[in-house]
Amino acid sequence: MRIAAFHAMKKFLVLVLMILPVALRAQDGNISRDELIFKYDLNEKNKKIDPTKFYFTEKIDIEHTPVINQTGAGTCWSYATNSFIESEMMRMGKKPYELSRIYSLRCAFKERAESFVRMRGGIAWGEGGECHDVLNMYTMYGAIPESVYPGPVTHITTRQIEEMTKALKAFLNKVIDDPQSDLAQHWRQAFDAIMDSYIGDAPDKFNFDEHNYNPATFGKKVVGIHPEDYIELGSVINRPLYSEMTLLVPDNWEFNRVYNIKMDEITDVIDRALSRGFTVAWEADITEQYFNWERGIAYVPEKDVKNMTAEERSTMFDGPKFERYISPEIRQTALDKMETTDDHAMHIVGMAEDQNHKKYYKVKNSWDTNNEYAGYIYVTKTYVKFKTSTILLHKSALSVEMRNKLNLGTTGNSRVFYR
Repeated sequence: MRIAAFHAMKKFLVLVLMILPVALRAQDGNISRDELIFKYDLNEKNKKIDPTKFYFTEKIDIEHTPVINQTGAGTCWSYATNSFIESEMMRMGKKPYELSRIYSLRCAFKERAESFVRMRGGIAWGEGGECHDVLNMYTMYGAIPESVYPGPVTHITTRQIEEMTKALKAFLNKVIDDPQSDLAQHWRQAFDAIMDSYIGDAPDKFNFDEHNYNPATFGKKVVGIHPEDYIELGSVINRPLYSEMTLLVPDNWEFNRVYNIKMDEITDVIDRALSRGFTVAWEADITEQYFNWERGIAYVPEKDVKNMTAEERSTMFDGPKFERYISPEIRQTALDKMETTDDHAMHIVGMAEDQNHKKYYKVKNSWDTNNEYAGYIYVTKTYVKFKTSTILLHKSALSVEMRNKLNLGTTGNSRVFYR
């Protein structure tokens, strides 16, 4: 033991004697800071970069709540937009509470059922929806924290939501088939009872953080957003620019209108928003083979996938690749041929660069954390231009120029502010 201790002390003294002159020189200014930085940079340059991998440097990472899992249900719109609202709470200096996605779904189903019956089944019925649904339901019904409904003990499964959706549609079809029946006269109560049996009854009043609330007061006092301060944007070439148009997708059961902007302006708006601390709710097509959730990358390859060799397909996500040029006409053709569809909603929370200094959006998904980047996916600007359905964000994130184009005015109401 003594011999081992002696040798250890000897090594330590030798190390000190080696470092001491350098430390003294640095202290005396004989070894310059520039010299140290040069040596560091030289080491960095000598590091080998594997071209078959992605190396991301975070440039913008806006505060947001952790990734959660929608467990396969078609409720991405509720998960993405509630996540977006939680980030808005943070941006406003509020404590972010996890908001109930099931409550947004429940309220949307109630309103959707009204339209379904009135339209005699003439609108789409299903789990899917749009980001604006959450804001619209917030306006009408308020909000509830996740810990209250469905609560930490109750776990709502994908199967429950699927079965509930089918049961509700079958019930509504019976109401439509015989509008004079007793059932048809009191269908709303029965409709609520069916939802209660699957996802539980939403509380009218609840205690949270030692305060008593109902959904309306919780939305007003705790969440505190104003839905009229948000705007939804899309892009098509067959409608007038900078005017409102109806979003023509099946899940737009509310027939909401969005503002039409140029394709390139989609990413301009997102860039400006992120640079000023605003996140963006994003709806897009994710059915393409070049959207790879497991690898955490989405881009538009130069060559059509169907024209690739087997080797090219197998290496599509092995490091950065060049992308195809996408024009507004190419984007519109994909929309018209229904190659671009309104499939999924996510939450854009930041921006990163790869090793070639190419920019990607950092996107928070709701498919758990078991992919390459722990629940996030890095998406190129080209992909966003090509495959975006709509984006939703706070009006304050828009430039004065864009507000003027959209005829929103440069001041807006008293709640709108600029950074």
